[in-house]
Amino acid sequence: MRKRWRIFLIFEVMFLVSVLTAGIAQQPAGSRTKLILLGTGTPNSEPDKSGPAVAVVVDTVAYLVDCGPGVVRRAVQAYQEKKIEALKPSRLRLVFITHLHSDHTLGYPDLILSPWVLDRSVPLEAYGPPGLRNMTEHLLKAYQQDIYVRLFGLQPISREGYRVRVHEIREGTVYRDDAVEVQAFEVQHGSWPYAFGYKFITPDRVIVISGDTAPCEKLVRFAKGCDILVHEVYSAAKFRQRPAKWQRYHSANHTSAEQLGKLAERIAPGLLVLYHQLYWGASDEELVREVKRHFSGSVVSGQDLQIF
Repeated sequence: MRKRWRIFLIFEVMFLVSVLTAGIAQQPAGSRTKLILLGTGTPNSEPDKSGPAVAVVVDTVAYLVDCGPGVVRRAVQAYQEKKIEALKPSRLRLVFITHLHSDHTLGYPDLILSPWVLDRSVPLEAYGPPGLRNMTEHLLKAYQQDIYVRLFGLQPISREGYRVRVHEIREGTVYRDDAVEVQAFEVQHGSWPYAFGYKFITPDRVIVISGDTAPCEKLVRFAKGCDILVHEVYSAAKFRQRPAKWQRYHSANHTSAEQLGKLAERIAPGLLVLYHQLYWGASDEELVREVKRHFSGSVVSGQDLQIF
């Protein structure tokens, strides 16, 4: 009996180590592309998780996806602690927004204004769904006194760094430069008329970020065979304990760990990274186990500031 118990403990420890370190070796040596989780949180105010925000960094350029609460401070933390120069505040110049839910955009005014104060000298380029322009105009109007005082007071500051060039997008290729092509695809997020996931095609990796979505066939098509799939998730086991009205809501808006495992088995990503995790009392290890019941590949439950 003791021998069996020791064997069980050994396998349990091995499983926990694999969960916690799954992402560490996934970035190929010499890769030009890094994925940094700036925030993995949800509307739940978890102190160790900033709001949803992801950075795809290629060489010296950071391409942000979403701007949840704390996005600029997390970027600065990654710049200072992880030595990622592209996340220096003055270099935060590109953002791709999946949808206009508050938890994904509460950091938007922060991203507009804080890097400007910290020496960004060019406008922010913001890509996202219809409605983003209206949101941007109202935010700039809300902060018009701050902008005026900084521009016409004693502060030495750029005349351009607070501006935003808004690009309201549809499905397809929405951005391209010498290093990256970004494709947007529509996902299913409850009552939202426009919600997108993004596919980043870089010189050495393909990274897909789901945004918020229920199980979605279009995501399967766009993500097929990608190197990294970053996907939202909720605990299937704890979902069954939720009140019926919340079950209706979450099943229409989000993806359970069991559903995600089945999708991932079809997509076959090199690595599946869970983010925007709705735990409801479950652990990261339990989420990974639920996914692994249906997916045979590598899975890690992401934490803020992990790099892949």
